[in-house]
Amino acid sequence: MTARILVVDDVPANVKLLEARLLADYFEVLTAVDGPSALNVCAATQVDLILLDIMMPGMDGFEVCERLKANPRTAHIPVVMVTALDQSEDRVRGLRAGADEFLTKPVNDIQLMTRVRSLLRLKALGDELRMRAETAELIGTQDLINGVDGMDKAHVLLVDERVSAQERVTRMLAPIAEVVCMSDPQAALFEAAERPYDLAIISDNFTNYDPLRLCSQLRSVERTRFLPVMLMAEAGSQALVTRALELGVNDYIQRPIDPHELLARANTQIKRKRYNDHLRSSVRATIELAVTDALTGLYNRRYLDTHMPVLVERSSKRERPLSVCMIDLDRFKSINDNFGHQAGDDVLRELSRRIKQAVRGADLACRYGGEEFVVVMPDTDGTLAAAVAERLRVSIEAVPFRVNGRAEPLSVTASLGIATLKDGEAAASSVFQRADEALYTAKRSGRNRVVAAAA
Repeated sequence: MTARILVVDDVPANVKLLEARLLADYFEVLTAVDGPSALNVCAATQVDLILLDIMMPGMDGFEVCERLKANPRTAHIPVVMVTALDQSEDRVRGLRAGADEFLTKPVNDIQLMTRVRSLLRLKALGDELRMRAETAELIGTQDLINGVDGMDKAHVLLVDERVSAQERVTRMLAPIAEVVCMSDPQAALFEAAERPYDLAIISDNFTNYDPLRLCSQLRSVERTRFLPVMLMAEAGSQALVTRALELGVNDYIQRPIDPHELLARANTQIKRKRYNDHLRSSVRATIELAVTDALTGLYNRRYLDTHMPVLVERSSKRERPLSVCMIDLDRFKSINDNFGHQAGDDVLRELSRRIKQAVRGADLACRYGGEEFVVVMPDTDGTLAAAVAERLRVSIEAVPFRVNGRAEPLSVTASLGIATLKDGEAAASSVFQRADEALYTAKRSGRNRVVAAAA
């Protein structure tokens, strides 16, 4: 996982220590010595996560965090406060300011890196949802970012075998949530899958059960994949917490539980869940109508033309590769002429299904027009893109296409052209033009092949 991390601390030794640790894991590191400098960096460049000291001259870390979270352009950047302060009230104040985590110096390396990776995974998911929603001009949700005040009470599922602990946590969460308590982890899994919860809190204090198994199962089941999960752990159980974060647990709180800290952490997870749910709902409802091809279910040319410049700009800023694959069915007109347009439609639908199977979820697959399709592959160089294209070409050729009203399936082939974004290239049209030229080279040289544009 590559990302750009900003380290903010007025003590050079602290900056160097964190910088060395992050560079060792191949993260890109930016630094700032005070709050105003940190805000300027975030305004000027893409930042994926901030490690923020609290005790700084002038503007302290609490104020920096509040300003970041109040700005729509930086509100989604995860903030980890790294400080010598270790009092409960300091931690709660940081969480209420919008921080995603509060780590006390000296920071354990494993704890730090596990939390960094966990927060970056969450940010990547949120970034993709926001970018797709912004493409369709759907975002109007700043009220959700700012908190859950004025909204219906949240629904929280608490899994703990001790009735006394269930009662205490329920009282703590009463101001913001209705809590359903369960003692049986497996029954809780079914409950979470059947009812819409905003947060699941799982205790580690089971007599004969590994709580991480339930955490893993919640991440594996489709209906609970995006449900925020918080682990309640005993103080000092760092190995368990580290493993939980690696499995996809969103947050944790250690005993003895501070009611204010629990409320702050739960609030953060609930508002993030509701915000992302809103984005998913908006994207599904509106994009499917406006920018989805009705025949194939893929995105259409309108969406591609709008979204592609965003992908190119992001790849250029992050200096990451991006490849485009153009796909054209060979002699498709003869299918329509010989077997009818219904048969042609069946072939296009089946081709779309095979394209979806051949590419990753992060790739953008579109129907470009007629029998021509486009796959945009972020973070993919030319060599890997060519391998994906060849796998798709083989899948088209190897299995004939079945069409309604015809007993014998049709043999179909396709030609594919590949182009990769060049260093400094900022126009989506140029990479499309090179992919299109590569496609026509494939057509002219015999069809049913993959051709890559010259770098």
